[in-house]
Amino acid sequence: MAEQEGAAPEPDEFAARLEEELKRVRISDVLVQTLYTLSSLGYHKLGAEHRDLPQARLAIESLRALLPVLKGEAPAEVLRDFEQVVANMQLAYASAAKEAPKQDVPAAEEPESAPEPEDLEPVDDEELGGGG
Repeated sequence: MAEQEGAAPEPDEFAARLEEELKRVRISDVLVQTLYTLSSLGYHKLGAEHRDLPQARLAIESLRALLPVLKGEAPAEVLRDFEQVVANMQLAYASAAKEAPKQDVPAAEEPESAPEPEDLEPVDDEELGGGG
């Protein structure tokens, strides 16, 4: 039966078309699109209106993980652009984390407090070997 204009293709024909499309799709192209999507979502999560620092951090870490996989598979300028995006997102994350209330910052990002020093007596130059 001939396909009418505007009519949906038959299931077998649809499957054949889909298979042909899948043969042409390159994984590197899908990964580049994934990087673009992650960067867009990550920036959105860094915005003041929709701030979600744990999700922004996940986007940044995902970008950092995928970029090395694409070396040699995607154009160098594309990789450079995404490396710059990661750097910019990291700076934006640091800025947002400074502005965020303490409970909004993921535990992994909170600076560890320095341990309290033990009660030590002051040391003078003679004890350090100085000729004082």
